[in-house]
Amino acid sequence: MSLQPADRIERYRAPVRITHWIVAISFVLVAVSGLALFHPAMFWLTNLFGGGPWTRILHPFIGCFMAAAFALLGVRFWRDNAMQQSDWMWLRKFNDVANNREQNLPEVGRYNGGQKLLFFVIIVCLTCLFLSGIAIWRQYFSEYFAVDLVRFGSLLHAFFGIVLICAIVVHIYAAIWVKGSIRAMTRGWVTPGWAWKHHRAWFREVTKGIQQR
Repeated sequence: MSLQPADRIERYRAPVRITHWIVAISFVLVAVSGLALFHPAMFWLTNLFGGGPWTRILHPFIGCFMAAAFALLGVRFWRDNAMQQSDWMWLRKFNDVANNREQNLPEVGRYNGGQKLLFFVIIVCLTCLFLSGIAIWRQYFSEYFAVDLVRFGSLLHAFFGIVLICAIVVHIYAAIWVKGSIRAMTRGWVTPGWAWKHHRAWFREVTKGIQQR
Protein backbone atom coordinates (compact mmCIF):
# COMPACT_ATOMS: atom_id res chain seq x y z
CA MET A 1 0.00 0.00 0.00
CA SER A 2 1.54 3.29 -1.06
CA LEU A 3 1.95 6.12 1.36
CA GLN A 4 -0.25 9.16 1.16
CA PRO A 5 1.49 12.54 0.68
CA ALA A 6 0.52 13.49 4.24
CA ASP A 7 2.60 10.55 5.47
CA ARG A 8 5.77 11.77 3.77
CA ILE A 9 8.37 14.30 4.79
CA GLU A 10 10.24 16.07 2.02
CA ARG A 11 14.00 15.69 2.42
CA TYR A 12 15.39 16.77 -0.96
CA ARG A 13 13.77 18.83 -3.68
CA ALA A 14 14.17 17.94 -7.34
CA PRO A 15 16.98 20.47 -8.11
CA VAL A 16 19.07 19.08 -5.25
CA ARG A 17 18.50 15.49 -6.32
CA ILE A 18 19.38 16.26 -9.94
CA THR A 19 22.57 18.05 -8.89
CA HIS A 20 23.49 15.17 -6.59
CA TRP A 21 23.21 12.61 -9.38
CA ILE A 22 25.14 14.85 -11.75
CA VAL A 23 27.94 14.90 -9.16
CA ALA A 24 27.65 11.13 -8.70
CA ILE A 25 27.90 10.34 -12.41
CA SER A 26 30.74 12.82 -12.83
CA PHE A 27 32.58 11.23 -9.92
CA VAL A 28 32.35 7.76 -11.48
CA LEU A 29 33.74 9.11 -14.76
CA VAL A 30 36.55 11.08 -13.17
CA ALA A 31 37.46 8.25 -10.79
CA VAL A 32 37.61 5.64 -13.55
CA SER A 33 39.59 7.90 -15.86
CA GLY A 34 41.90 8.87 -13.01
CA LEU A 35 42.57 5.24 -12.11
CA ALA A 36 43.25 4.51 -15.78
CA LEU A 37 45.96 7.17 -15.78
CA PHE A 38 47.26 6.28 -12.32
CA HIS A 39 48.79 2.85 -13.01
CA PRO A 40 49.64 0.86 -16.17
CA ALA A 41 47.68 -2.12 -14.84
CA MET A 42 44.49 -0.08 -15.14
CA PHE A 43 45.30 1.62 -18.42
CA TRP A 44 42.79 -0.65 -20.18
CA LEU A 45 40.07 1.53 -18.63
CA THR A 46 41.02 4.25 -21.10
CA ASN A 47 39.10 2.25 -23.72
CA LEU A 48 35.93 3.50 -22.05
CA PHE A 49 36.89 7.06 -23.00
CA GLY A 50 38.21 6.45 -26.50
CA GLY A 51 41.83 5.69 -25.64
CA GLY A 52 44.68 7.22 -23.67
CA PRO A 53 44.82 10.67 -25.32
CA TRP A 54 41.08 11.23 -24.95
CA THR A 55 41.18 10.04 -21.35
CA ARG A 56 43.93 12.53 -20.56
CA ILE A 57 41.94 15.31 -22.26
CA LEU A 58 38.56 14.51 -20.68
CA HIS A 59 39.70 13.74 -17.11
CA PRO A 60 40.48 17.31 -15.98
CA PHE A 61 37.40 18.79 -17.66
CA ILE A 62 35.11 16.24 -16.01
CA GLY A 63 36.87 16.90 -12.70
CA CYS A 64 36.28 20.66 -12.95
CA PHE A 65 32.64 20.07 -13.86
CA MET A 66 32.18 17.76 -10.86
CA ALA A 67 33.81 20.25 -8.49
CA ALA A 68 31.55 23.04 -9.76
CA ALA A 69 28.43 20.90 -9.35
CA PHE A 70 29.44 19.87 -5.84
CA ALA A 71 30.09 23.51 -4.98
CA LEU A 72 26.38 24.17 -5.59
CA LEU A 73 25.49 21.43 -3.11
CA GLY A 74 28.12 22.66 -0.67
CA VAL A 75 26.67 26.17 -0.61
CA ARG A 76 23.15 24.79 -0.24
CA PHE A 77 23.97 22.52 2.71
CA TRP A 78 26.83 24.36 4.39
CA ARG A 79 24.78 25.51 7.37
CA ASP A 80 23.15 22.09 7.80
CA ASN A 81 26.61 20.55 8.13
CA ALA A 82 27.94 22.86 10.84
CA MET A 83 29.27 20.67 13.64
CA GLN A 84 27.35 20.85 16.93
CA GLN A 85 28.17 19.45 20.36
CA SER A 86 25.67 16.65 19.78
CA ASP A 87 27.55 15.66 16.61
CA TRP A 88 30.82 15.17 18.53
CA MET A 89 28.90 13.10 21.09
CA TRP A 90 27.46 11.04 18.22
CA LEU A 91 30.94 10.38 16.84
CA ARG A 92 32.22 9.27 20.26
CA LYS A 93 29.44 6.69 20.37
CA PHE A 94 30.52 5.03 17.14
CA ASN A 95 30.23 1.56 18.70
CA ASP A 96 26.52 2.17 19.27
CA VAL A 97 26.22 3.48 15.71
CA ALA A 98 27.85 0.37 14.25
CA ASN A 99 25.56 -1.89 16.28
CA ASN A 100 22.35 0.02 15.49
CA ARG A 101 21.77 1.01 19.10
CA GLU A 102 20.28 4.35 18.11
CA GLN A 103 18.45 4.65 21.41
CA ASN A 104 21.85 5.39 22.97
CA LEU A 105 22.69 8.17 20.53
CA PRO A 106 22.00 11.91 20.95
CA GLU A 107 19.35 13.47 18.76
CA VAL A 108 20.78 14.85 15.51
CA GLY A 109 19.57 17.34 12.96
CA ARG A 110 19.35 17.01 9.20
CA TYR A 111 22.74 15.24 9.18
CA ASN A 112 24.57 13.27 11.84
CA GLY A 113 28.19 13.69 12.88
CA GLY A 114 29.45 11.06 10.47
CA GLN A 115 27.70 12.66 7.50
CA LYS A 116 29.01 16.09 8.44
CA LEU A 117 32.56 14.80 8.82
CA LEU A 118 32.31 13.14 5.41
CA PHE A 119 31.00 16.39 3.94
CA PHE A 120 34.11 18.28 5.02
CA VAL A 121 36.43 15.47 3.98
CA ILE A 122 34.96 15.69 0.48
CA ILE A 123 35.38 19.48 0.45
CA VAL A 124 39.03 19.21 1.49
CA CYS A 125 39.71 16.47 -1.08
CA LEU A 126 38.02 18.32 -3.93
CA THR A 127 39.83 21.56 -3.08
CA CYS A 128 43.21 19.82 -3.01
CA LEU A 129 42.42 17.87 -6.17
CA PHE A 130 41.42 21.04 -7.98
CA LEU A 131 44.53 22.97 -6.94
CA SER A 132 46.95 20.11 -7.61
CA GLY A 133 45.11 19.35 -10.85
CA ILE A 134 45.70 22.89 -12.08
CA ALA A 135 49.41 22.51 -11.32
CA ILE A 136 49.75 19.29 -13.32
CA TRP A 137 47.47 20.37 -16.20
CA ARG A 138 50.46 20.97 -18.42
CA GLN A 139 48.55 21.81 -21.57
CA TYR A 140 47.25 25.06 -20.14
CA PHE A 141 49.43 25.87 -17.13
CA SER A 142 52.89 24.49 -17.89
CA GLU A 143 54.53 27.91 -17.93
CA TYR A 144 53.31 28.80 -14.42
CA PHE A 145 54.70 25.87 -12.39
CA ALA A 146 58.19 24.44 -11.98
CA VAL A 147 58.82 20.77 -12.73
CA ASP A 148 59.44 19.91 -9.07
CA LEU A 149 56.13 21.50 -8.09
CA VAL A 150 54.37 19.55 -10.82
CA ARG A 151 55.83 16.31 -9.49
CA PHE A 152 54.76 17.15 -5.96
CA GLY A 153 51.33 18.10 -7.27
CA SER A 154 51.06 14.71 -8.97
CA LEU A 155 51.69 12.96 -5.64
CA LEU A 156 49.11 15.12 -3.87
CA HIS A 157 46.59 14.57 -6.65
CA ALA A 158 46.94 10.79 -6.40
CA PHE A 159 46.76 10.84 -2.59
CA PHE A 160 43.62 12.96 -2.34
CA GLY A 161 42.07 11.05 -5.23
CA ILE A 162 42.40 7.80 -3.30
CA VAL A 163 41.07 9.42 -0.12
CA LEU A 164 38.06 10.77 -2.03
CA ILE A 165 37.32 7.38 -3.57
CA CYS A 166 37.41 5.78 -0.10
CA ALA A 167 35.15 8.53 1.28
CA ILE A 168 32.58 8.00 -1.47
CA VAL A 169 32.67 4.22 -0.90
CA VAL A 170 31.82 4.91 2.76
CA HIS A 171 29.04 7.27 1.64
CA ILE A 172 27.54 4.63 -0.66
CA TYR A 173 27.79 1.91 1.99
CA ALA A 174 26.07 4.10 4.58
CA ALA A 175 23.27 4.95 2.13
CA ILE A 176 22.65 1.25 1.52
CA TRP A 177 23.05 0.33 5.19
CA VAL A 178 20.44 2.85 6.42
CA LYS A 179 17.28 1.66 4.70
CA GLY A 180 15.30 4.51 3.17
CA SER A 181 18.29 6.80 2.52
CA ILE A 182 18.51 6.01 -1.19
CA ARG A 183 14.79 6.64 -1.63
CA ALA A 184 15.32 10.10 -0.13
CA MET A 185 17.73 10.96 -2.94
CA THR A 186 15.73 9.29 -5.72
CA ARG A 187 12.17 10.25 -4.77
CA GLY A 188 12.86 13.14 -2.43
CA TRP A 189 10.91 12.02 0.61
CA VAL A 190 11.21 9.89 3.75
CA THR A 191 8.66 8.45 6.12
CA PRO A 192 8.01 10.13 9.48
CA GLY A 193 9.26 6.93 11.14
CA TRP A 194 12.57 7.14 9.26
CA ALA A 195 13.04 10.79 10.20
CA TRP A 196 12.13 10.11 13.84
CA LYS A 197 14.54 7.20 14.12
CA HIS A 198 17.58 8.62 12.34
CA HIS A 199 17.29 12.43 12.53
CA ARG A 200 14.99 13.17 15.43
CA ALA A 201 15.98 16.83 15.93
CA TRP A 202 15.38 17.45 12.22
CA PHE A 203 12.02 15.68 12.48
CA ARG A 204 11.00 17.98 15.34
CA GLU A 205 12.05 20.99 13.28
CA VAL A 206 10.19 20.12 10.09
CA THR A 207 7.06 19.03 11.95
CA LYS A 208 7.18 22.02 14.29
CA GLY A 209 7.69 19.88 17.36
CA ILE A 210 4.83 17.49 16.70
CA GLN A 211 6.08 14.08 17.75
CA GLN A 212 5.35 10.85 15.93
CA ARG A 213 2.22 9.15 17.16
